[in-house]
Amino acid sequence: MGCEYSQLGFEERVLIGHLHADGLSNQKIGARLGRSPSTIGRELHRGAKRQESYDPACADRRAKQRRLAIPRFKLVRQADLRDHVWQRLAMGQSPEQISGRLTLDASTMQISPESIYRFIYHRAAKKDRSWCSLLPQAKVRRGRRKKRGGATMKSFIDYVSIEQRPEAVAARETLGHFEADLMAFRQNSQFILVAHERLSRKAFVHRQPNKTALAVRARLTKTLRKLPKIMRKTITYDNGPEFALHHKINASLGTQSYFCHTRSPWEKGGVENTIGRLRRRLPRHTDVKAMSHQAIAKLVDQHNQTPRKCLGYLTPNEAFDKHIKGSTVALQT
Repeated sequence: MGCEYSQLGFEERVLIGHLHADGLSNQKIGARLGRSPSTIGRELHRGAKRQESYDPACADRRAKQRRLAIPRFKLVRQADLRDHVWQRLAMGQSPEQISGRLTLDASTMQISPESIYRFIYHRAAKKDRSWCSLLPQAKVRRGRRKKRGGATMKSFIDYVSIEQRPEAVAARETLGHFEADLMAFRQNSQFILVAHERLSRKAFVHRQPNKTALAVRARLTKTLRKLPKIMRKTITYDNGPEFALHHKINASLGTQSYFCHTRSPWEKGGVENTIGRLRRRLPRHTDVKAMSHQAIAKLVDQHNQTPRKCLGYLTPNEAFDKHIKGSTVALQT
């Protein structure tokens, strides 16, 4: 007899109760009912949660209550809103970004981030579509993951600790302060260089031939040289050897370098956050060399066009352009 996947009925629950009381195993009960042993196990666990033994009538009543509770979710009641949230999640946006952007756009559809999370982590959503896999970190349950330590400290020419970095840089008061780091991949030592502008959160991303200091210096200099000189102020790095030629980057761009403490990548949290977001589309097993420059540029453009809560739900591109215009007006006056 094949296994069925419809919900258990009251008669089945009564039979489960009798067979379980007779000492039959979950496997034997499942074989008698044509159900999976795991289905029987879950049913016995739920039905005996608040009493010593399994009660078929109580278990059936609770099952009906669970089914009635599902429509309380806004995303169940409003199909258009559910489809909109699904599409935005598929684009790499977080529930907070989706909610904030709907508010910013004064949309007729409104929903809080918590309502989205509650729906996604409800068992009904897990049975429907793979909602959890669309979340930024694709976690199947809520909670924080353990963090790993960072690199050891290095000594470079003109090394300046982040402790000496002006407070205005940390406060994100003006445009032109960057953080830089490399994304590493498993395939043949492949790397991507990421530069993050602190105020606008705009990312500048390029594939690297290798992780040597010469290659990093060449790319970072070429990337930031395209910006007006007034927008090239500081760059914050970790202590990786790939940044050993930072002083030559400064000589070319007129910037000032600062370095994080040992095993403290959070001190350049902007670029770390950017890399985390890019990892959603570029996991470590990605063969970056097989990707075209256009494909990488498309992913970066998607990142820079995603609304951010810290920007009042503007996108990094919108915030960057806004501050550029503000700087131009200030210079003209």
